[in-house]
Amino acid sequence: MDIPLGKGIFLVAKPSLRDPNFCQTVILLCEHGPDGALGVVVNRPTEISIAEVLPQVPVLEGQHHKVYTGGPVQRNHLLILYQLPQGPDDTHHVFDGVYLGGNVQAIEEILKAPEPNANFRAFMGYSGWAPGQLENEMKTGSWLTLPADSASMFERDQARLWSDILRSLGDAFAMYADMPVDPNMN
Repeated sequence: MDIPLGKGIFLVAKPSLRDPNFCQTVILLCEHGPDGALGVVVNRPTEISIAEVLPQVPVLEGQHHKVYTGGPVQRNHLLILYQLPQGPDDTHHVFDGVYLGGNVQAIEEILKAPEPNANFRAFMGYSGWAPGQLENEMKTGSWLTLPADSASMFERDQARLWSDILRSLGDAFAMYADMPVDPNMN
């Protein structure tokens, strides 16, 4: 099931995609237009906690939220996906109550006064494409496109997301779902 490129979709790496930056990844496409595209890899958690990245935020101390590798571009830059009824200041709407930005105060509010369905994910780096680059990758068959959903983003086991999606696509892809993880992946 391929849907047109646009923000709020998942780019799912086809099993044949061998680039170590994107092999076996699921990317949430957060921006897409004539200037290019930007997304974050949602299925590569690191062992680094958010408290290690933001030690100046006391409410994060003792939190077990892991930081994800968002992609190969600006790996020292923190981006945050928020799931909230209304987007925090300085964020961009991605899809259905999911926003992208860097507003640390919003993380504090989520942790101090938890609301149902309020959540966040932190990413170091992002995945970016120059104008036309992602479209060319689509023509060469690198990616599948699926509608993004917040349950996949915030509730499912992210380490299994790529495999689970492949299984859901039927026999043509399910046979690849248990491919061993490439040790060269970043």
